[in-house]
Formats: sequence, C-alpha cells, structure tokens
Amino acid sequence: MGLLTLAFTGLITAQAAEDKKPQTSVQLSFDRPLDASMAPFVAASSGGLFGKEGFDVSFNFASGSPDAIARVASGSSEFALVDINELVRFHGKADAPPIKAVFVLFNQAPYAIVARKSRGIRTLADVEGKTLGTAESDLSFHLWPALARQNGIKPANVKVYRMSAAVREPILSAGQVDAVAGFSYLSAVNLRDRGVPASDLAVLRYADYGCEAYGFAIIVNPAFAATRPDTVKAFVRAVIGGIHLAIKEPERAADEVVARMDGGQRDLELERLRTVIADNILTTEAKRNGIGGIDPARFERAIDQIGEDFKFHKRPSAADIFDDSFLPPVRVRLIN
Repeated sequence: MGLLTLAFTGLITAQAAEDKKPQTSVQLSFDRPLDASMAPFVAASSGGLFGKEGFDVSFNFASGSPDAIARVASGSSEFALVDINELVRFHGKADAPPIKAVFVLFNQAPYAIVARKSRGIRTLADVEGKTLGTAESDLSFHLWPALARQNGIKPANVKVYRMSAAVREPILSAGQVDAVAGFSYLSAVNLRDRGVPASDLAVLRYADYGCEAYGFAIIVNPAFAATRPDTVKAFVRAVIGGIHLAIKEPERAADEVVARMDGGQRDLELERLRTVIADNILTTEAKRNGIGGIDPARFERAIDQIGEDFKFHKRPSAADIFDDSFLPPVRVRLIN
C-alpha cells in the first residue's frame, strides 16, 4: 500500500471517527404541538446539524410555556422553546429557579389582533366598541392592557368573549366575534385556510403598535448550563444552522415539518413558515444586530409592559432572564 493510499485511508478513518463521536442525548420541549414555526429545529435534526455537533435530540411537546419551563426546571428536559414573556412572569414569582434564555428565535413576539375588515376593523382603534375573542390563558392577551393604554383605547369599551383555543378561528369565521387575540402566524394563516379571504383580514400586530416584547426563545436547565457550557454553545450553533436552512429552503423545511405532523397540510405550513420568517425572525433589528440576541434597553421596556398586567414578587431585570454568553460572534448570527 503506497504512502498516498495510507494517508487517504487515515484521513477517512479520522473523519469516520469524528462522525461517530459520542452523542449527547438531550430532550427539547416545545410548548405546543408541532407546526412550521419549529422548522429550524426540524431542519437542524433532519439536516444532521445536531448530529455533527454531537447531539442526539429528542423532541417532546408540553401543554404550554409554563409546562415546558417546569420540565426544564425539573431537569426532565435540558432545553425548551418557550415564550420569553412567560419566562419573565416565571421569574417574577418568589423562589423561581434561575432558568435563563440563551437564544431568542422570535425577535418580535407574534402577538396580534386578527380582525374582519367587514366588521369595521382596519386599525387598532377600531376595536373599541367591538367584541374581541380570546382563548383562556392566551399569551397575547396578557399584554393587551399595556397595548390598549399605549394606544388610547379604553379596555372597558371592548367586550371580551372568552373561549377555548380550539374554536377561536371558527368563531371569528362564523362572525360570532369581530376580532380575536392570538398569534399572527396561527390565527391569520388558519383563517385563510378556513376560507376567509386575505382581503377581509386585518392583522394588527402588537409590534406595530408599540409592544416591545420578544417572542419564543430557547431556555436551558441551569445545572446543565453550568456544568456543560460548551455543549449549550454547540446546541445554539446547530439551531442557527437550522435557521439558515429554513430561510434558504423554506419549501423543503415545510415538507420536513409536515412529514412529522399528524394530518399536516403542506401549503398551510409553508405559508406559516414564511410568515414567521418575515414577521418574527428576520426583523430589522435582527438583520442589523444578528439573530438570537436581545437589545437590553428594549427588553427592560418589555418587562415594564408585562408588569402592567402581572404583579411581580420582585421585578426581574433583563440579565435575570437572558444570558448572551452562549451566543457565537455577531458575524456568525448575521443573515442578509
């Protein structure tokens, strides 16, 4: 066997050893059933990015952000994707474990009022005197008081119709309410799927009316982060790679999500993914500063807005909620 052959064989063997390096098994909890908003994680898994970083990642699904946070607190899940505003409320309670977010996926929260123009609603001010449907424990409705105050709306002049999340879109499409509070990438997209024409929908995003909130973020178990910081950094790198894949090839990313769903519709999930990328991930701030991080001053203002509808035992600071030490350099996080 020649020297060149030996060298090549050695290179292949080394590469194979690298590819077969020991895998760290971790659990990633989502706070709701799978949809295309989780496409970056599915892409990182199916594209082998988690594997290349040394992970064997299993997904599980919680019954909301509080449940997902509890799983990370207990250590049954090392990571979770949760609404960062729920994490703020979690920290506002006495003796809350020091769980922190390490990567912000949604630079803008997806909160929105989704209304029918045919019911006389085109701007947020038009909601006064109308009936607003909201699901029990709807995350968007927690910030409604702050949004109303900012925009000179008297909440007492808006009739609130409480319902379950399962009937939110059917009730609006049937005309039983004039608008609903929810997520733009869920309610607005689901309504178009129910036959409500896009021309009749007014999607009033909280972010366009002064809401400073960030959205979904990755949180990590504190003990895991303290003992395995490089592993957390590797997980974040894999997620960033998954975001790149989802943005570059949204059709493929949507297909991969639908393949894991029970009864998922490809066109619906592709529209959902494109909405999330445009409205929540690739915002002006994210394009300027890179994905994954926060503007501390903005986040402090967002915490103040949360405090208008939540009584903190002790008001947390931005540093109590978000740890940027696991993020790669900005140049790695820029997407143009």
